[in-house]
Amino acid sequence: MASTPSAVEPGREAPSQPERAAEVTAPLYPELVGAAPPSPAGPIDAAEAATLATPPDIPLPQLSQTMRFSIRQIEFVFRYRRELGETFRMRGVIPDGPVITSHPDHVKSLFTAKPELAPSLTGESPLRPILGPNSVLTAVGPRHMRQRKLLLPPFHGEAIAQYVEMITEAAEREIDRWPVGEAFALAPRMQAITLDVIMAGIFGVEGKPAPGTPEAALRLAIRKTVASSTWPTAQLTELMHVGREEPMGLLKFALGMIDRPTYAVIRERRAATDLEERQDILSLLLQARTEEGEALDDKELRDELLTLVLAGHETTANSLAWAWERLVRNPGPHEALLAAVRGGVGPDGESTEERVEATIVETMRSRPVIPIIGRRVQVPWRLGDYAIEPGTAIAMSILLVHHREDVYPDPFAFRPERFLGRKPGTYDWIPFGGGIRRCLGAALAMAEQRVVLTTMARRLDLEAETPAPERAMHRNVTMIPAKGARVVIAAKH
Repeated sequence: MASTPSAVEPGREAPSQPERAAEVTAPLYPELVGAAPPSPAGPIDAAEAATLATPPDIPLPQLSQTMRFSIRQIEFVFRYRRELGETFRMRGVIPDGPVITSHPDHVKSLFTAKPELAPSLTGESPLRPILGPNSVLTAVGPRHMRQRKLLLPPFHGEAIAQYVEMITEAAEREIDRWPVGEAFALAPRMQAITLDVIMAGIFGVEGKPAPGTPEAALRLAIRKTVASSTWPTAQLTELMHVGREEPMGLLKFALGMIDRPTYAVIRERRAATDLEERQDILSLLLQARTEEGEALDDKELRDELLTLVLAGHETTANSLAWAWERLVRNPGPHEALLAAVRGGVGPDGESTEERVEATIVETMRSRPVIPIIGRRVQVPWRLGDYAIEPGTAIAMSILLVHHREDVYPDPFAFRPERFLGRKPGTYDWIPFGGGIRRCLGAALAMAEQRVVLTTMARRLDLEAETPAPERAMHRNVTMIPAKGARVVIAAKH
């Protein structure tokens, strides 16, 4: 790859490594992250609500709004933020809204609210018929807290550290298979790595499962299901299942393909005599007990395992694909990453770990795989100048929050140095959600991305297949590179 200019801005001299170490907590580029002006938000009484206006409505028929949001969510939300402001109401398939907002103070009010005042919209998600009502992702109220407590131990920091060697081996194995000099899509290759990690971490199966085993059947079913989610019928199926409890039609058939090997794996593991010696998540969940001494039944285990497999595998893989889609089209950040990984220090004197972390954080800011999350408020709620009536769904557009010019100047530029010496904000960097609904697998997802990104930067010289950036395509509740992040390996090391 040809050499490119340093990521250091003109007129700015990069600090030495000792100087950098001394100021590790100070942002190197304070001008690249700002703050939004205050905006009052949170529960209010009926009297105050009566003095405030309601959010402006999008002036389109409901069907038109639904289709545009489903197919071109990015253009849709950015257009109406420009025309209507940071808070507006759309009419789609979600009853009574949703009202869409993008102010960090509004996000904070919803993330920190008591669960009974603003329960998650995931209970109404099209994922509910897929993952079931018992999943930590789709459950609300006491059921959610019960499931979350049971799942916390396998995702503790010490548990995650044990996965690092396994993630490295999975990445090295996969990279060895990649062609040099031929264009190919990274997203499926990233999915192969994260699927190996999931199969090892959740089921304790390292490498490719033995043919004829329930684990092998499950791995194949997952790959087929993920592949089919790109079909044109997938979005129609998603819309048909909003608000439904049970799957129907093609979705019911696809889930049957996954459920059969999943239940077979659970039965086989229940009969294992070495359960207490195993460290995989399924074995830990089989031994887990609530405060009342209750164990998870097979249906609850199925829902949780499917959540971990489908949600964790898919989102992390596409976040990695987006990272490289951005890097191969932004020479400065790409060269800075290679310098830090291969030479141990980046152009700003940052360590390898700092540069890798900043690259991941900026990728998840600029291309969040989950673009929107929501709550349904049960009491009158203030969002800036507007009052929201009880029972209304409020959607926090992660895309819009991450592209506020006051919070992230030059928001459409890919600038990992924004996060050198700076941790991302709790309410203006929200790819994992927040509050009691923050993604349980966030630590594992970050660990996977650090290992895979570092391994790829060390071993590969990557180039874009074409200069034009890949547009985002919506698949289920995710936002993925339309062509799968196509690249060419110029050389392997």
